Amino acid sequence: MTRRRTQVCVIGGGPSGLLLSHRLHRAGIDTIVIERRTKAHVLSRIRAGVLEAGLVAQLREIGCAGRLDAEGQVHGGCVLSVDSEAFRVDFAGLTGQGVVVYGQTEVTRDLFAAKERAGETILFGVEDVALHDPDGAAPFVTFRQDGIAHRVDCDWIAGCDGFHGPSRQAIPRDRRREVEKVYPFGWLGILSETPPVHDELIYASSDRGFALCSMRSAHLSRYYVQVPTGTDPASWSDERFWDELRARIPPERAEALVTGPAIEKSVAPLRSFVCETMRWGRLLLLGDAAHIVPPTGAKGLNTAASDVHYAFEALHGHYGGSQSEADHYAARALARVWKAERFSWWMTTLLHRFPGRSDFDRRMQEAEIALLRDDDSYRRAMARNYVGLPYS
Repeated sequence: MTRRRTQVCVIGGGPSGLLLSHRLHRAGIDTIVIERRTKAHVLSRIRAGVLEAGLVAQLREIGCAGRLDAEGQVHGGCVLSVDSEAFRVDFAGLTGQGVVVYGQTEVTRDLFAAKERAGETILFGVEDVALHDPDGAAPFVTFRQDGIAHRVDCDWIAGCDGFHGPSRQAIPRDRRREVEKVYPFGWLGILSETPPVHDELIYASSDRGFALCSMRSAHLSRYYVQVPTGTDPASWSDERFWDELRARIPPERAEALVTGPAIEKSVAPLRSFVCETMRWGRLLLLGDAAHIVPPTGAKGLNTAASDVHYAFEALHGHYGGSQSEADHYAARALARVWKAERFSWWMTTLLHRFPGRSDFDRRMQEAEIALLRDDDSYRRAMARNYVGLPYS
């Protein structure tokens, strides 16, 4: 077995693990990142890319925002529609901020490039990852790579390995507090090499169900329609998808829609999940390892980024001689996580059609949307949450 030592072992080479590792490196704190998949596989994942100001600021701080600033699309608002009626929520006018549309894959690509330029250690293709004594004074991580057993001794472990990774499972089940809500529908999404139907996102609610018009670039569009749980994407032809999307979005946008072959088609389930034990001794959980939000409102990557902010402050404080930030990591991270969970739950409840919905439920949705349309203060509250609450 090979053996090495580092200050922080980061499990997971996605955007949260890479961002945390690079921030720590620039502060003089040594890390090793281990990733189950290959680099090519990590970069092949298709994910949302609506970035809050807090994430953009972190990327700029570490010198990883060159392409983002050149290629990212700044959105000062979004469109909400109900059947044939549509109105705009002016983020910039209501909050002084907007969001940046820039694919998560591109964020990950930029972070890989930065780490490689800095000569930082990333180990790909690891197997049988196990965390040992995470609640003790001398934690370590073991794994296999290319058939060879490895051990990394460390001061801290950062679990950035997603919902199915081993980090959260290393916390005893009776010491984990987990809360979950599973929604009775999913999003059927396609990616197409077509120009977006609008220059901002359209969130559409109709009696046929929810739809979202989004984009990755000026020539790459991402569209979604609400479908029942268990839907097989192969059962939907491209033509059927485009017809259904047209039926759910405002008529003027339906007429302007440019269609084309789907280059990717999949169904994303919707659920909310929070593990309220985000620290266990010397183990910190970040991102999907600790929480999942529905994609409505685009909070998944951004909530992981806020975890990175708090984890960096915790670890930087620890090595600077202060334990206070580490002691308060979970409380600070969870306070913001629950606000993001609330916002995603609210948008999901507002815009989707639920099985068994009563007339009262429908009237409540209509009243809520009318408040957004007619009341500046209500739109301002939505806009503040959408562009991202400040890190506190």
